[in-house]
Amino acid sequence: MAVRPTGIATRHLEAVIARRLTEEPVVVLNGARTVGKSTLLHSYARARGVQVLDLDDLATRQAVAADPAFFVTAPEPVCIDEFQHVLPVLDAIKAELNRDLRPGRYLLTGSTRYATLPVASQSLTGRAHVMTTWPFSQGELRGRRETFLDNVITNPAGLVRSTVSMTTRRDYEQMILIGGFPIAVARPTPEGRRRWYRDFVDMVIERDVLEIRRVRQRDVLPQILRRLAAQSAQLLNPAAVARTIDLDKSTVNDFIRLLESVFLVHRLGAYGRMLSSRANRSPKVHLADSGLAAYLLGITESRLAVRAPSTLTEFGHVIETFAVNEVLKQASWAEAPLTFSHFRTKDGQEVDLVCETDDGWITGVEIKAGSSVEDKDFRGLRLLRDTLGREFVGGVVLYLGPRSYTREDRLHVLPLDSLWS
Repeated sequence: MAVRPTGIATRHLEAVIARRLTEEPVVVLNGARTVGKSTLLHSYARARGVQVLDLDDLATRQAVAADPAFFVTAPEPVCIDEFQHVLPVLDAIKAELNRDLRPGRYLLTGSTRYATLPVASQSLTGRAHVMTTWPFSQGELRGRRETFLDNVITNPAGLVRSTVSMTTRRDYEQMILIGGFPIAVARPTPEGRRRWYRDFVDMVIERDVLEIRRVRQRDVLPQILRRLAAQSAQLLNPAAVARTIDLDKSTVNDFIRLLESVFLVHRLGAYGRMLSSRANRSPKVHLADSGLAAYLLGITESRLAVRAPSTLTEFGHVIETFAVNEVLKQASWAEAPLTFSHFRTKDGQEVDLVCETDDGWITGVEIKAGSSVEDKDFRGLRLLRDTLGREFVGGVVLYLGPRSYTREDRLHVLPLDSLWS
């Protein structure tokens, strides 16, 4: 069943941030607005008896902009919220680090992706450890630290269990429609959540996107976002988006990058070690949150109850986005650093998520929206297994059914709730 926290759910990143700051002089928490970055920052600052410089507050912003060098020498760790409002603060921090590169000096949060800042503003590249703050994971909502990713990249067969999942399709539908944004999770009604998502999109575009770029065609950004929601978990096709809103492809590409920079969407690149003539090189696009995707597509519980084929097809893509995002969230606290991609051949063999360790071990994850699995669902995983040989640790198909089992050599079937149970 869908779970809502009765208070503030503990974020798994809390412990990770503390560990990173024992090694890094600067940690930057990136993520969408209202995702919980400020809560993490205030919790860290409160535990260490220091104040937070909130640059969302206009008076504080003006003071810091007037003399950034003064404010970055505050009692450490210096905690700065929404740093992108006063980018010169990064130069002031760099000057401080030139004198003293001790770990644990600065913790920053920002609602603009650090890598998309103007080059002149990326003063801390090579000195700052950048972490993405995602919406709540399903494990965080249940007070449980997920280990699916750690296990699937080392011993996927160990995830096969004799117990039967009790999560129903309706349970999955509810949790996917709710999503993981803290305010949306706390809303008691679907109408309240949809109203919040509408206001959220308007706020991010008006406050964050337009702060990065003064866009004359501001009204097309929500249209592009909705077109990307319709492509979620599919190959990114900017030309198709451009045709539907009568803009040129280069302009649409530019606007997509703006939406990426404020964490509304993200790309999943094509797997790079098998880029033969058979493999598609295009990235997939995913919305940052399943609840946001469902809102933009107009998918509700009542529409799902009708079981119209077009709605079920759209929801199938949202299920994939939900599962992929749950895995990427776990990468934030996983033991091993990983890279992620998707794999697809021109004749339709695909793997929705390819996980690769630094030393080259590969695991594949395929996501299905039904309660049964067919032989064709293993085509992409088999191709990876047979091509990579021993480097392929194993593959899993996640589905909405209740049982887990091993299908054949290194290929397994797991209920979707194996991601957090």
